[in-house]
Amino acid sequence: MKKTRDIKSVEQSLVSFYRNQKRMPTYTEMMDLFEVRSKSVVSYWIDKLIEKGILEKDAQGYLKLSGISFGIPLVGSIAAGLPASAEENAHDIVSMDDYLVDKPESSFLLSVTGDSMIGAGIMEGDLVVVDRNRSPQNGDIVLAEVDGQWTMKYFRRRGREVVLEAANPAYPTIYPREELKIGGVITASVRKYLM
Repeated sequence: MKKTRDIKSVEQSLVSFYRNQKRMPTYTEMMDLFEVRSKSVVSYWIDKLIEKGILEKDAQGYLKLSGISFGIPLVGSIAAGLPASAEENAHDIVSMDDYLVDKPESSFLLSVTGDSMIGAGIMEGDLVVVDRNRSPQNGDIVLAEVDGQWTMKYFRRRGREVVLEAANPAYPTIYPREELKIGGVITASVRKYLM
């Protein structure tokens, strides 16, 4: 006799798929995950998961996880200067999404190419989080379209003039000739050391 699924096992199957595949499953894949034979039963479970706050629909009607935190333990701090004793105790659980992204609905990631921002600690291959709805302040790192070309630089206001500065002395300051559009403010960067 086949075991009846409950909401917790359906949720665990969905989260496990998302962690492994880095995407939401299709309805057909959910039939296998939830061990059901029809898409109407999948719809039933989706409605239950939305009701529970595990799933939500975005503006385009696509499903996304909402109530799941893929957190890891924050166990203390470590000295980056002189050696100090460290005590390893789980202080909290930190979700990297929550830590890095204040406004997921207006944020996206970009992969960095080039070395113009190395002085700001942003290296080639890093990922940067961009908030497209944040207004730039003097000194923010921004994603900008300058005279038809996209770049990431410091936003500097000099009186009425706005210029873009690199964090690498090998690159000149950019003075927009015709047009400057700000595509967003960089709010975080991430570097992965091991693949």
